[in-house]
Amino acid sequence: MKAITLYDVALLAGVSYQTVSRVINDAEHVSARTREKVQKAMAELHYVPNRGAQQLAGKRTRTLGLMTTDLALHAPSQIVSAVKSRAVEKGASVLISMVENAWQCQAALQELLAQRVEALLVNVPLDDAHAEQLQALASPVPILFLDVSPGAQVHSLVFSAEQGAALGAEHLLSLGHQRIALLCGPESSVSARARLAGWQETLTQAGLEPVAVVKGDWSAASGYEKGHQILSGAVQPDAILVANDQMALGVMRACAEKGIAIPGQISIVGFDDTADSAWFTPPLTTIRQAFREAGEQSVEWLLAPVSAGELWQKQLPVTLITRHSSARHIPRQADREDLARQLRALALLAEQLARE
Repeated sequence: MKAITLYDVALLAGVSYQTVSRVINDAEHVSARTREKVQKAMAELHYVPNRGAQQLAGKRTRTLGLMTTDLALHAPSQIVSAVKSRAVEKGASVLISMVENAWQCQAALQELLAQRVEALLVNVPLDDAHAEQLQALASPVPILFLDVSPGAQVHSLVFSAEQGAALGAEHLLSLGHQRIALLCGPESSVSARARLAGWQETLTQAGLEPVAVVKGDWSAASGYEKGHQILSGAVQPDAILVANDQMALGVMRACAEKGIAIPGQISIVGFDDTADSAWFTPPLTTIRQAFREAGEQSVEWLLAPVSAGELWQKQLPVTLITRHSSARHIPRQADREDLARQLRALALLAEQLARE
């Protein structure tokens, strides 16, 4: 089959070859009527412009590089979607490189740089030293990190994990929960470690220790497995703080299988506010992170980075979204009996002191 060319489009549209070229390259001084005729001819002929040829001809599209982890997870997929959408709005394209762990980042960086990207976005959990090394290797190409600690000496746009963790823990404490279990993300994740630290600090300030601390891998399957582990422990928690909504979904399944009512017998608080969390049974109380905003702001920075030598760092706020998976703690019968025993003991002690 003969390949369709610009000349074929021009013939069908009744315009010159140069006019078709100007329409494809979005040049000025083309009337709306002419542009519509050309676009209609292209559609009718199923003509697809050769972007590679355009770049060789000097019409190079601005290209951004994006390094990310597993797109099956909610947060990375939402950020990639936002980055792609905003880049298209700005007339830029995005090359994506997926990595399974931090040690693959250097090879992915070299691959993206070889494709002449003009700026890089890294959404992979990295320790400070590793992120700083990648920034040095990328120089002079600007690079922005989304999953590093605020202390890393790199350009970064991050959410306040400690603030989010504190909001979740304080919410449960305000409802009277004291036997609180923690389901964390993997140790390799900077944000998972920060969320755990935030939970522990808030509980310590309240004079409490978690009844269990378990680590998952962010997946719903992991939440289900670890949820059963927590619920089978020696001490039954009356609330669980979970490091992301997908694991929280698995925990809720484990509760259902054990006949534990949410929130009647146990409260669950997630983290992320995924699009589906409002439709869990019951709807999930969680910590909202504005992933779309993060992706859009990242593109703005990538296309107009700060001056050389100036460190750009920004923390985005998080918010508590209260739904129906958390409620005021109602003491169980055993708890009420224990409380009654304590009150009787105090009453006897008071009588003894009064007689003395």
